[in-house]
Amino acid sequence: MMSLVLPTLLYLGLYLGQGTRAQEGRLPPPVLTAQPGTRVPSRKPVTILCLGPPDAKEYLIYKVSGPKRMDRRNSLVAGKTNTVTITEMRPDHTGLYSCTYRNREYWTKLSDPLSLVMTGAYDKPSFAHLSAIVVASGDSVKVQCFSRLKFDEFILTKEDAPHSTQNQSSTPQDNRHQAIFHMDHVTSTQTGTYRCYGAFSTEPYLWSEPSDPLQLVVREAPDSADPTEPGRPHDQKTQRQQHLLIGLPVAIMLLLVLLLSLLFILHRRRKAKNNAARTQRQPEAVEPITGQASEAIDPQDVTYFQVAFNAPTQGTASTPSRLAKETQTSDYATLALR
Repeated sequence: MMSLVLPTLLYLGLYLGQGTRAQEGRLPPPVLTAQPGTRVPSRKPVTILCLGPPDAKEYLIYKVSGPKRMDRRNSLVAGKTNTVTITEMRPDHTGLYSCTYRNREYWTKLSDPLSLVMTGAYDKPSFAHLSAIVVASGDSVKVQCFSRLKFDEFILTKEDAPHSTQNQSSTPQDNRHQAIFHMDHVTSTQTGTYRCYGAFSTEPYLWSEPSDPLQLVVREAPDSADPTEPGRPHDQKTQRQQHLLIGLPVAIMLLLVLLLSLLFILHRRRKAKNNAARTQRQPEAVEPITGQASEAIDPQDVTYFQVAFNAPTQGTASTPSRLAKETQTSDYATLALR
């Protein structure tokens, strides 16, 4: 096991052995990773890996943290090997790491720094929410992390996104220190398991035990777009417009049919009532008509009719006009209207 107790230096430049200067910018820089991750529990192993092209001739892996230039003598790895294995994670192994590689006579720029953190240095903090948080896409989420230890800051992490962390300074409240994390306009990509850590500003790479997990569930609205399906918002908008164009005329027709049915029912009921009223009316009996009007009858209600009678008499046919005149008699009949 190669000793890792080396002076910490800041990478502002790179000097190679035998006075050969690095030629930066001619080759793509490498990528530095850690397996199984950059947050390593106390006394657990971790491997640092510098990834370069297959034709790389030599690798250099550094632990960086000071205002001096680095050279070949301060590297943790020099040669064809591109990995460093730490069998037990301790506080002196934490910090920033970087690497470079050589292809022929040129060396690349240094990789982006890798932050190696040891967890389990202190007791775990707590979440204010003990159960899962379920929100709709586009909503805002507020997560509160607190501890009775006077941590200078709290760190919120997402388990499946090792580089997605949020740092928040702590504030004292109710005999404890806390920090509130805000996530605005959340989407389904933020669904997952979150944990909280505490740390002190004097030792930023030593974190506490992780808090109990907090599950965040972000549910997409029915008309929300799926980021993995381009073009879906337009299709959904077109479908809604088609449904509106089809449904509006149908709704109007149904309303007209309902109104006509109501009017027809009202007309039938009114007609039935009128027929029932006529059926209940009975005609009154007609009294016999006498030769003279009854005194109880109003004169205005009496109608007089003149009736002429022609009685046959003896005589000749030569004087019809005279006979007719002499034999004509008149009488009146009185009709009383009740």
